[in-house]
Amino acid sequence: MLDNVLRIATRQSPLALWQAHYVKNRLEAFHPGLTVELVPMVTKGDIILDTPLAKVGGKGLFVKELELALLEGRADIAVHSMKDVPVEFPEGLGLVTICEREDPRDAFVSNRFASLDDMPAGSVVGTSSLRRQCQIAERRPDLEIRSLRGNVGTRLSKLDNGDYDAIILAVAGLKRLDLEARIGYAMPADISLPAVGQGAVGIECRLDDERTRALLAPLNHDETAIRVSAERAMNTRLEGGCQVPIGSYAEINNGEIWLRALVGAPDGSQVIRGERRGPAQDAEKMGVSLAEELLENGARAILAEVYNGDAPA
Repeated sequence: MLDNVLRIATRQSPLALWQAHYVKNRLEAFHPGLTVELVPMVTKGDIILDTPLAKVGGKGLFVKELELALLEGRADIAVHSMKDVPVEFPEGLGLVTICEREDPRDAFVSNRFASLDDMPAGSVVGTSSLRRQCQIAERRPDLEIRSLRGNVGTRLSKLDNGDYDAIILAVAGLKRLDLEARIGYAMPADISLPAVGQGAVGIECRLDDERTRALLAPLNHDETAIRVSAERAMNTRLEGGCQVPIGSYAEINNGEIWLRALVGAPDGSQVIRGERRGPAQDAEKMGVSLAEELLENGARAILAEVYNGDAPA
């Protein structure tokens, strides 16, 4: 590896490329003389578009090929949407940097209606996320929810073709692709609690690569890292994956963290919610204790049903 070159493994979707270019530009601004190259690749999650992610292996399908490139030395870092990053990493790899978070809310996008509450009974809403499905079904059981996969442009074209009356996307993704005008309504967290890490970009590398870790250090945003660590600790304790609706969102005000979380049945018939407030330095501890409270309050039974009896202890 040349001393002045750093290689980024990235997916080829427009949003993934935006994130990789964002990291490239930040790195080159902090380190004059450094050349950052993109190593684009196609992942299984990009290829299998006709099946819900929960049925084919979850969001880890978006990161496995990138991690292999790191392990084989074909790339130095991988850039991910934090909501796609599984709770466990291959040996020798880890998340070392979390960049400043964009707006983490879900976006209601429709050419006909202003919000979920405006939609008449029987209207069709598109989303591939069980978390979003669960919260929509709880609030509006009279709507029809249909699966929706593909990149942002593909999803918007399906809406525009009339396949759906509304679709739910991430505010962050639309903003990053200069599609903010398509956001009909940024849904507050009490209507649609975001996914763990939503809106944040994370950077993974080989843990023994001190040079790369030093180059990445200025990109880390401490407040975002604390918030995401609370959300991920909660999810890790739940052993949460893509097969069950889980939402978690942390905010920090005056050094105090406010963490909210939910676990639901996919059809929205049951949603277990909880929250914690405390000092930001206790972020991970709070995530674990909130997960344990959710498990006691009914989440264990929901998880056991989804995972065929194999729920967290």
